[in-house]
Amino acid sequence: MLHLYEYAPSGNCYKIRLLLTQLGILFQRTHLDILNKETRTPEFLAKNPNGRTPLLELEPGKFLAESNAILFYLSAETQFFPVDPWERAQVMQWLFFEQYSHEPYIATLRFWISYLHKAEEFAIEIAKRKEQGYAALRVMEQHLSSRDYFVGEKYTIADISLFAYTHVAAEGDFDLSEFTHILRWIDRVKAQPNYISITD
Repeated sequence: MLHLYEYAPSGNCYKIRLLLTQLGILFQRTHLDILNKETRTPEFLAKNPNGRTPLLELEPGKFLAESNAILFYLSAETQFFPVDPWERAQVMQWLFFEQYSHEPYIATLRFWISYLHKAEEFAIEIAKRKEQGYAALRVMEQHLSSRDYFVGEKYTIADISLFAYTHVAAEGDFDLSEFTHILRWIDRVKAQPNYISITD
């Protein structure tokens, strides 16, 4: 059975739980509290020298890290990853966008504000990152203005990847009220078969 090492509130870890559940794949879960440095122990670093979650153990001693790499691996030959090479490349484009232009701002602010409770201490940096987070949201809003999903008019791992932190962006003090296309897309994702919430 697959074994997921995770910090449960993390959107990056939620991505993996959501896809595994929607694929109907059973898996074990081990929660690691990053606030207590449980991913920095010698035992965990032997599994992932980068000391981060999520980490998926595919079989005893065989580990895969990085959330979007795990999504790619799990979705191969499924309806969540397109067959068409152009659409595949577009999925990868959005996975890279999520990690480079989206997650460092929206996810980081959520962590600082809602989990570290350091909004005042990090106020200057939060203001800078908020501007970049809104820039990413505007890119998404424009893209979704003419389509229901990010690639090929069907739900793929591109949607899963971007959904994970976007739908909880308010926890990082982002206001989504004017992003009407994103809000409708969030509802469409939540209506997918076998959807689970980030708190499940």
